[in-house]
Formats: sequence, C-alpha cells, structure tokens
Amino acid sequence: MTLADAFPEITKRREPLAPYTHLKIGGPAEFLVQPRTADELRGVMRFCKTNNVPLRMLGGGFNLLVRDDPVPGAVVRLGVPGFGTVEVAGKTVKAAGGANLFDLIARAVQAGLGGLETLVGIRGSVGGSVRCNVGDRSGEIGSAVRRVAVLHEDATEHVRTRDELTFGDHKSDLDEPVILWVEFELTPENPATLMKRMRRAWVTRKGAEPLTFQSGVRMFRDPPGQTAAKLIDRAGLSGYRAGGAEVSPRNGNYVVAHPGTTAKDILKLMDVVRANVKDACGVTLDRELNVW
Repeated sequence: MTLADAFPEITKRREPLAPYTHLKIGGPAEFLVQPRTADELRGVMRFCKTNNVPLRMLGGGFNLLVRDDPVPGAVVRLGVPGFGTVEVAGKTVKAAGGANLFDLIARAVQAGLGGLETLVGIRGSVGGSVRCNVGDRSGEIGSAVRRVAVLHEDATEHVRTRDELTFGDHKSDLDEPVILWVEFELTPENPATLMKRMRRAWVTRKGAEPLTFQSGVRMFRDPPGQTAAKLIDRAGLSGYRAGGAEVSPRNGNYVVAHPGTTAKDILKLMDVVRANVKDACGVTLDRELNVW
C-alpha cells in the first residue's frame, strides 16, 4: 500500500513542487501530502515511519531550492486554515507552525504587542521562521519565543520550553520534523508606535533586497563581524550569471532566478561565488539556502 492508497483524499502523485516554492523551481514529489488536521498529519507521519518512506516538510518554500530531479518519498505541506491560526491572549501570541509570518506580525501589532514588528518583510511560515531564527541586527524571532510544540518522527508531541531551545545566527536546534505551534511572549506598546517602527523596517529591508517582481533568495550566512553581501561584492561578483541565475546587483548575497532558471544554474552560481570569495577574501561562506 502506498501513501496515495492510504490517504487518497490528501495525496497527489508526482506533483510538481515548483509552484509551491518562491523560486518556482524544482522537480516533482513522489507524493505531495496536504493534511487537513493534526490527526491526519500524525497518521501520515506514522505511515511513513512504519513503511520507511522518506518524509520532508514543505513550509512556505521561501528559503528552499528544490533540485530539478524528482524528490523521492513524501513531501508534506501544511497549507490549510487549521495549520495557520494565530491567537492572542494578554502578552502571549500563539501561532500555528503553518501560519504566515506576516499574519503573526500584523496580529501582534494590532494587539499592541511589540517584539516582532522589525521582522516585517521577511517571507515564510512561522514554523520555518523559528527553525531558521530569521532576523537581522534589528532583532531575531528566537528572542521572543517562549514555547514550541514539535512532532517527532513517530508523531509523538513534545513541548519544548525556552530553556530547552538554542538559537543562533539564522539557525536553531529545532530539528524535529514538524513544528505544530509556537508561543511568543511580547511587550505591550502603543500600536501607533509599533506601526511606525514596522514601516521603517519594511522600507529598510525592501531597499536591500532584489526588486519585488524578481524571485530571489539569500544564499549564505553572514560570517562573524562581516556580511556575505559585502564579501561577494568585494570578490567582484555583483551581476555575475550562471544560466538564468544572477547575483543580485542590489544585494550580493541574493541569487535572482530569471525565467528559465534551473536548480542546476543556482547551484553552479553558488559554487562559483563560494570559491571566488574564498580566493579573494580568505573566507569560506556557509550556505543558508536549504537545498533538497
């Protein structure tokens, strides 16, 4: 029995993954599964573990490059309303892992709760954003996290508290397959003040990214005390192209995928960038982009 036989209403065979990613690139999943409830999700996870089916979780698809070849096993996407809720209670905001980060920020600001507003403009789901500890010098999402509910491979649930979590530069120790929900502890502030701060953060962030009509993603983590973008520019790679992939002239740490770009183009470009930065600056860049 296959996944499609066991869960026919929520499973698609050989489903192209490109439409579900920001870059619009990638081969098909052997099985794309979109559970409607937490119980269905647990059932899928148990089936995969029992039958040795590889399982990958697809969040918002923003920090992801899917290779051009087929992806074996199950790709699970939590894209239905039940996995996108955001609830406010006092100084606490609880968001489902599949919720949009922008929706979380908007709800918090409307409720007069500060701590997340400078993250506006970062694309992604709440679960993926916490797993990657998104942010910059203005703040990181991990600093506001209070508790995280995760599902292990056997579909058992565990709630990890703040003292059980470790956050670093664009990373965390959250390596469980699924983040069910995240609880944030925020600070009461005047909503008008938060809105002004959010607008400033939006303008600053968008000014340092590729143009809005372009599909672009960050390639590398910033080395300690430096930025990958400046190192890439110093290596003379601004505007460099490999096939349809281009190093963004607006921010060297972004690769822009022009129409017709393949995953192979982007991987080739990243290899060239990494090698040239090492030669020119003596720094080895660590990849931030998640590659399947």
